[in-house]
Amino acid sequence: SIHKTSEFEVGILSHKQGEEWPTHYHTGTEINYLVSGEMMIQNKILRSGDIFKINPYEIANPEFITDCTVVVVKTPSVPGDKYLAEKPKNV
Repeated sequence: SIHKTSEFEVGILSHKQGEEWPTHYHTGTEINYLVSGEMMIQNKILRSGDIFKINPYEIANPEFITDCTVVVVKTPSVPGDKYLAEKPKNV
């Protein structure tokens, strides 16, 4: 890491079309920018250029419709705070 801090962390994630990603939540806030691709989360279709926020303890259930690149800013930085959750029904 070029700059270590407990205040936030930034990642650039690449996901392949149809990649299985576990339904999960975090204890912090995630602000996400979909650089490229198309995905669905909480039954909402997102496309390149969309920004979306996932609040603490909010269930994330991403589905990658196409190959995607996502910039993720998570605050605070708490390594290992991904907790598996049941996939929500009709959300």
